[in-house]
Amino acid sequence: MKTAAEENRKGIILRTPLATLLINLAWAYLVFFLCHIIFILYNLDVFRGQLDTSMIWPMLKGAFKFDTSGIMYLTVPYIALMMLPLHIKENRGFYRFCRVLFIVLVSAGVMANLADTVYYPFTGCRSTFQILAEFSNEGGGQLGTIFADAIRDNWPLILFFILVVALFIWRIRIPEAVKFRSLGSYYIVKTVTLCICGLFCVVGIRGGWSTSLRPITMSTAYQYANRPADAAAILNTPFCAIRTIGRKRMTVPVYYSQEELESIYSPVIMPDSTATFRQKNVVVMILESFGAEYIGYENRGVEGIHDCTPFLDSLMEKSVTFEYSMANGRKSIDAMPSVLSGIPMLRDHFFLTPTMMQKDVSGLAEELGHKGYYSAFFHGADNNSMGFRSYSRVIGYNDYFGRDEFEADPAYGGSSVFDGVWAIWDEEFLQFMCDRIGTFSQPFVASCFTATSHHPFNIPDRYSGTFLNEGNLPVYRTVKYSDHALRLFFENASRQPWFENTLFVLTADHTNLSEHPNYQADYGQYRIPIIFYDPSGELEAGRMDCLAQQSDILPSILGYLGYDRPFISFGQNIFSTDPDDIWVANYANEIYFFYKGDLLVKFDGEKLIGAYEYRTDVRLQHNILGRNPDVEESMLRQLKAIIQQYMECMTTKELVI
Repeated sequence: MKTAAEENRKGIILRTPLATLLINLAWAYLVFFLCHIIFILYNLDVFRGQLDTSMIWPMLKGAFKFDTSGIMYLTVPYIALMMLPLHIKENRGFYRFCRVLFIVLVSAGVMANLADTVYYPFTGCRSTFQILAEFSNEGGGQLGTIFADAIRDNWPLILFFILVVALFIWRIRIPEAVKFRSLGSYYIVKTVTLCICGLFCVVGIRGGWSTSLRPITMSTAYQYANRPADAAAILNTPFCAIRTIGRKRMTVPVYYSQEELESIYSPVIMPDSTATFRQKNVVVMILESFGAEYIGYENRGVEGIHDCTPFLDSLMEKSVTFEYSMANGRKSIDAMPSVLSGIPMLRDHFFLTPTMMQKDVSGLAEELGHKGYYSAFFHGADNNSMGFRSYSRVIGYNDYFGRDEFEADPAYGGSSVFDGVWAIWDEEFLQFMCDRIGTFSQPFVASCFTATSHHPFNIPDRYSGTFLNEGNLPVYRTVKYSDHALRLFFENASRQPWFENTLFVLTADHTNLSEHPNYQADYGQYRIPIIFYDPSGELEAGRMDCLAQQSDILPSILGYLGYDRPFISFGQNIFSTDPDDIWVANYANEIYFFYKGDLLVKFDGEKLIGAYEYRTDVRLQHNILGRNPDVEESMLRQLKAIIQQYMECMTTKELVI
């Protein structure tokens, strides 16, 4: 039986600022959890008959992660004040202020969640900071009417909110003022505690500890959800609103009427009615940082190039490649939509916008799923890294194989072959991928995103004396190592029964460090390989003297297979398009780059600001704007139509047929 002294000691501990903080945060978690339940019950028509019971646990985990981030965002001021190492604050008056601040902040978050519960049926997505812009043109009286009607029609939610506030007033604590023997010990203990709390806040906001993990975003919810409605149930409105503060609202430029727009350009790819479908397997490999600068085959006759890819060079000799092939973006997160969905990044982070959260987005896996293909995506980093698993689920991949699945199989070295920063070394992970593909039923589509050739550009110790830097860039040796890993993958794959009936497509996600002047201008900074390799020989190898971009990969694969359904892609089938009609589009720093034929034009959204003969002027040193007015006007007309169609698809039009 506990003595009075022990009970008193326990009571003192529970009244410390840190313990009080944790108890109060627990109340915040509870009411946020109840908001998820209310969200589902209030919108039960959306979820009835659709919620898979096997998804309940993943959705709970996802909700906890996003609630942690949302609560940390809201309560950072409260946490900082409670843990502030300042002895003059140690009085009940200060802590009463902190208590009021906590109640106001968390109650505001609850109010936002409840308001979104009502608003969700009209938008199909969680509200973001941009919702303020949507109401910016409404007068105060109109807003007052809207809110009055909402209160009248949704009084149960108002009652719940009142009960939450009452609960907080009743249960949210204030700590006892800290008593200290010396200022020195007080400041040491409080500073350490503040640092620890700050670290946990950062981890909570980011969504995890891993160094390879980008801060979670709205799209991360798809990692725990099968449908947009499920993702909305996982998210919370404070998180969505705070994460989108400062993000520019996506607006659609109106260059043409709808009738004229459709006559100039449409992203709908119609099938060849005369084609016969080839039931080939498809393997798409996105190679981290494999810029064209590091590839000898891409630089024949160019001095000062360091060839880091002897295997890839040999593979390109047996493949279809393109003289002017480019990435659509400069970041890894740009590559998956471009390569696997035919959707280039012609606007920053389009997939994170609120309207995109409610859209169905197709991709290679979903389209070939209509033909009975099994699909899997491979990436050797933490399963939550970069949002790749989320996007693979969105576009129809059946399964995802990441670091968790790799380490669960002891045959490949487990955590001992983790690079210590990002992912499993490419060599072991690609062998794992190859062997796992061997267990798939045909036909299948398998895609992967390699990882080793990434900053900080480490390679396994056993190769430290093998793959050396011949130039000034640390990326060289990692590309050499990853090229070696590719060689071993293809050696293994070539012995498999599925190999001859497989189309391999290899490309890079983006370029990386550069030291050759040819790759330091806007054109060179996007140059990557795009490779189509069919071991059966049905696709005749050769170098095509034309443009190509990542978003051409999807329509080109489907075109080569003889796919018989229409789909949406902001690219073209390279194998059936006249070389003079092929175009490439990039976007950076609010400037559009548009390539067609021999010319590159730069467009700022209103007017052309540059024109270059990129094939001969690879460093873009000579602006010839105005020299070819007819060609420039024709290109501008098409580019405007592409931009308008793109922005309409990102906002109001559908991305699936």
